[in-house]
Amino acid sequence: MNILVTACQVPFIEGGANHQVRGLVGALQAAGHRVELVRLPFQFQPAAAVQRLMAFCDGLDLTRPNGQRVDRVFSLQFPGYGVQHPYHVVWVMHQFRAIYELFDEAGATPEALTLRAAVIDYDNRALGRARHRFAESARVAERLAQFNQLTSEPLFHPPARVESFRTADPQPYIFYPSRLESLKRQGLLIEAARYLRSPVAILIAGAGGQAEHYRHLISQYGLQERVRLLGHITEAEKIAFYAHALGVFFGPFDEDYGYVTLEAMLSSKPVLTCTDSGGPLEFVVEGETGRVLPPRPEAIAEAIDGWYAEPGKAIAMGRAGRVRYRDMGISWPATIARLLDV
Repeated sequence: MNILVTACQVPFIEGGANHQVRGLVGALQAAGHRVELVRLPFQFQPAAAVQRLMAFCDGLDLTRPNGQRVDRVFSLQFPGYGVQHPYHVVWVMHQFRAIYELFDEAGATPEALTLRAAVIDYDNRALGRARHRFAESARVAERLAQFNQLTSEPLFHPPARVESFRTADPQPYIFYPSRLESLKRQGLLIEAARYLRSPVAILIAGAGGQAEHYRHLISQYGLQERVRLLGHITEAEKIAFYAHALGVFFGPFDEDYGYVTLEAMLSSKPVLTCTDSGGPLEFVVEGETGRVLPPRPEAIAEAIDGWYAEPGKAIAMGRAGRVRYRDMGISWPATIARLLDV
């Protein structure tokens, strides 16, 4: 088949979205299809720029561009899921979160309120006319139902380089690789380090807008010998840090999906997440494959100390996580088969 995939392009920002886009395109090609990726330049502001791109996508008919047959269109992101095609399947990574669950109505400007109304109307129309709606997680499906009264089917997919992850004897450190942003809540783990009684180190990998703030926190609390900001690391380094970790922390706020959870499971490492972390809660089973705790530094520190005191329990949880990943049958061939079977 000739298949088009639509996604956004945000210059110089690398994250899980790009892995998912590349993974989908590669898996479709591996299945024998001709695939073209259509990337639409997106910027979060000003509001007028968002409105212009919505209008462009709303009027973009991909049925037969330049006379070329297009059998199916798969769309992953706002506002690209507004394009027109008779066999249009949407697999929603997430919506424009600043308009939905992250919207601050009390402090919103008239311009922001106008944009919010326009985006919700656009999503209701664009997503409502799709042949089928998938969501990348149950949490994303819940938001679609909550804000747009639209049903969708959760559909999981694997992280990149699944075959590369391995495990090794645990060393006394907790690993957290992710962008350094407020919603990822590395600050929560740094705060937890203040309450640790065991000699467990905290290793945080990644770059982002909160790097300077986190450096300040570490200095303010005198945690320079306990917490390390590793900055950008290679994939090989990331895999090695996972392999030797005592456990992995992934406690973002209301995450859409979260590759960190799956990568930890593939590395046979227990995951410590929070009750309000969203996507990870679909994989982490409290007391079996990790810990699910309130987002309180003291509780997180206590759990880390517990793993250090009883490393056998941490190892058993990690192994159970690997088994759970296997039993869930998460793979690109399975994902592609479901996407094409609608």
